[in-house]
Parts: sequence; structure tokens; C-alpha cells
Amino acid sequence: MEKKDIYLVKQGEVASIILNRPEKRNALTHEMWKEIPSLIEEVEEDRSIKVLIIRGADEIAFAAGADISEFKTLRADSKGAKIYNDATHKAERAIATMKKPSIALIQSYCIGGGCEIALACDFRFSDTNGKFGITPAKLGLVYSLTATKQLVDLVGPSQAKYILLSGEIIDVDHALRIGLVDKVFQPEEIVEKTYQFAEELCQKAQFTVRSMKHIIGLIQHGQVEESEETENLRNGSFDTEDYKEGVRAFLEKRKPKFTYS
Repeated sequence: MEKKDIYLVKQGEVASIILNRPEKRNALTHEMWKEIPSLIEEVEEDRSIKVLIIRGADEIAFAAGADISEFKTLRADSKGAKIYNDATHKAERAIATMKKPSIALIQSYCIGGGCEIALACDFRFSDTNGKFGITPAKLGLVYSLTATKQLVDLVGPSQAKYILLSGEIIDVDHALRIGLVDKVFQPEEIVEKTYQFAEELCQKAQFTVRSMKHIIGLIQHGQVEESEETENLRNGSFDTEDYKEGVRAFLEKRKPKFTYS
């Protein structure tokens, strides 16, 4: 069977995008970037899937960045760089704007383009070996506004400047302290704990999960007042079967069995 550098696995209600170049610490090729939007689309269209996890194939790395060996050819000038940058932008946007929740399961290296992917996810769980950095200042390139905004939204402008301008690799304690990661686990437990959290999300009311994710996104993009859209989401939730089931389950002191997908 031909080895794939990136592929999708579905297990029950959880899908996983696997970065599979452990010999290169999962350095992302142009083809891998191009593949991500179609994998996200497949997850979005599969009604049986409720949560996406992005991870490396093993504990060697999440992703140590873009494959710089391609830069001399694919990013040799601004014209070639635009084609390459469009692919990374579309991949990052596909992850960041998907309706279903996403989790970056980070083992060891999460650098450059790998960090860009992790930032686009809703949650970032790291093991204690996590190493983080975004290094454009070491390569002489500039990151996109949308990817930079993901970083600023999480850690604030001062820490974003520290990370981007210095290119320094920070450890997981630093990353946790500034809000770059949400949870830290021991290496031997991170996979189990991350999938356990994903399963917990699957048990929640999915209309609520996706509506709140969407509303938080609107707030991040500057919306501060209710709109017709947000009012419809709020009021419409009371007409769903999941709302009725949630109330019944609470009154009957049992776990709810939600059906929205």
C-alpha cells in the first residue's frame, strides 16, 4: 500500500487528519497543504462526524513546519510564493472556519506551518514535550493576516510580537502560561485524553456546540451587538428536539440523548 503523507481516519463520531511524514517531523509539503481543504470538506459533509482531531502519526512531532526544501523551487520568487501561499491560506481558513469543533493533538514539535494549523483549531492539547515557534523572521518571509490574527487573538499582541519577531522556540509551560495551548498531558496519556475530550464533545447538543462556535467567531471579527442571525440561532434553539430532550433529562436526572447531527 502506498504511503500517504496526509490522510483521514474516521472512528465513530470522531475524525482524525493524520500528518504522516515522521522521517521529516511531519514537515508540510505543498501537496499536503493542498489536500487539507478537501479533507475538511469531507468531515463537514459527513453527518456522522461531530469532532475533528489533527495530529501527527506518532509522538515524534505534530509538525515541524513547512518543508523548506521546496522553497528554492516553489517559493523562489513572489509569483511562485503566491501559489504556495494561497494553498497554505486555504488550508488554514478551511480549518478555522469549519462548523464542527477541531482539536490539535500536539506531540513534541509544533513549529511554523505546524503552529499555523494548530492555531486554526478550536483547541490545542499538548504533551509535556511540546515545543512551539513561528519563525518567519529566521526565513525572511511574512505571515498572512488571518494566521497572524489567530495568534494575536490567543496570546495578545505583545506575546504575538515576541513569538513572531524573535522566532524563538518556547516550551510547553510558556505556551500554557500565555494561552497558546489549552491543556497539557503526560506523553503517555495525551492521545487517550484528547480522544476522550472529543467523545465528550460528541455527547453535547450539537446545535449548541456549532452555534456557539459560530457566535464566538463573529465576536472575534468585531461583532458586539445582536443581529438577526444571532437572534435566530438563540431563539431557534428552543424549537429543537435537543432542547426538549435536555430539559427532560435534567428534570429526570439522567444523561441527555441528543440527536441533532
